[in-house]
Amino acid sequence: MLFRIRVRTGLRAIGHGVCATGLGLLNVPVLALWLIGLVLSPMPVLGADLLHVTTVVVRWRADLERRLGELAGVPIRRPYLPSPDRAEQGGRRWVRWIITDPATWRDMSWLLPGALVSVVLGLITVAIPAYGLAGVLLVPLWLFLGDVWFGYGLFWPVANLAEAWLALPQGLIVIAGGLVVAPLLRRVDVLFARLFLAPTSAAELRLRVAHLTTTRSDTIDAQSAELLRIERDLHDGAQARMVSVGMTIGLAERLVRRDPDAALKLLAEARASSTAALVDLRHLVQGIHPPVLAERGLEGAVQAVALHMPVPIEVTSQLPGRLETPIESAVYFAVAEALTNMARHSRAHSAWVRIRHVEGLLAVDVGDDGVGGADAARGTGLRGVERRLNAFDGTMTISSPPNGPTVVTMEVPCALSSPKI
Repeated sequence: MLFRIRVRTGLRAIGHGVCATGLGLLNVPVLALWLIGLVLSPMPVLGADLLHVTTVVVRWRADLERRLGELAGVPIRRPYLPSPDRAEQGGRRWVRWIITDPATWRDMSWLLPGALVSVVLGLITVAIPAYGLAGVLLVPLWLFLGDVWFGYGLFWPVANLAEAWLALPQGLIVIAGGLVVAPLLRRVDVLFARLFLAPTSAAELRLRVAHLTTTRSDTIDAQSAELLRIERDLHDGAQARMVSVGMTIGLAERLVRRDPDAALKLLAEARASSTAALVDLRHLVQGIHPPVLAERGLEGAVQAVALHMPVPIEVTSQLPGRLETPIESAVYFAVAEALTNMARHSRAHSAWVRIRHVEGLLAVDVGDDGVGGADAARGTGLRGVERRLNAFDGTMTISSPPNGPTVVTMEVPCALSSPKI
């Protein structure tokens, strides 16, 4: 399974390298287009509209690079200031907003060096496996053009059929090396782009404030929804059963002297109803904070969830202590939701959960070898996971290309208690 994942990752990186090369070639005309829009922006009629179009093109190109960064495992946030209403603020103020936004100039400064780095690294990403493929195909080519001397690897030129056959293992080694190197080259390209396209310190602070405002609202909404759920479950479950118990006992009191047998039957029904109400309350409490989480910690609770899944799940953990109870509960339910989505939609044959805590950051990876295509925007399950983590300043990233594998990475800044506590 690990070999297949490595091959898929390498092939996907090579494909992304081809895309990065093509997109890098677009950077120069995109830059020229925006400069034309900037020069013509003072024109009273078409200037602001032309700058608007060119700015949209530039940010579209930058967003494509950010998307490639997400696919390579390096998320890059959008740093742009909120757009004013052009109809209300006027064209000149809208142009001033574009020009005074630091992210605009960072995009411009990235276009030329970004094009150079993307094209060079993209060509290297493609050239290595292509050279290996040439070695694999050298034998039929040599047989077809036997009078022509070729050069490959250790033999330059290839003078006979034996040397042509020896090019085959060399080509396989080069292809393997290309599959290993391709993700690294893509990561270097994306990290270089992040130097320009990621938010500055001021923009990061502004995004942080906006993020906290949004997560506070989401947390309040989630708490309200949770309280309503608990109230509804109590009203429809345990409360209704307890009302039934009271009515049954009242009927038994009336019949206890006239018909003792009927009164005993009613009391038996009341006892059964009280037992069912107790079960409902136990399930309700488990939905708030499962006892297995309090007894065995996050690792043990996740292992218990994994045992009930229809596919084999490998759980590995490196937690030298316990998490704070609210964070532990949020991460547990987030992992349980991710595993439930995997079991329902991925058609996977195996899955894994990796839990680790490094330098004040809890990181949890939930992955599977299913069909891929997971997207938080198309369902409420993963979006609910994201809302749970946002309450603790956590993040969730999804890597789920078509044909898999799918990896959901959850990160929450937190501290661990002492193992002795």
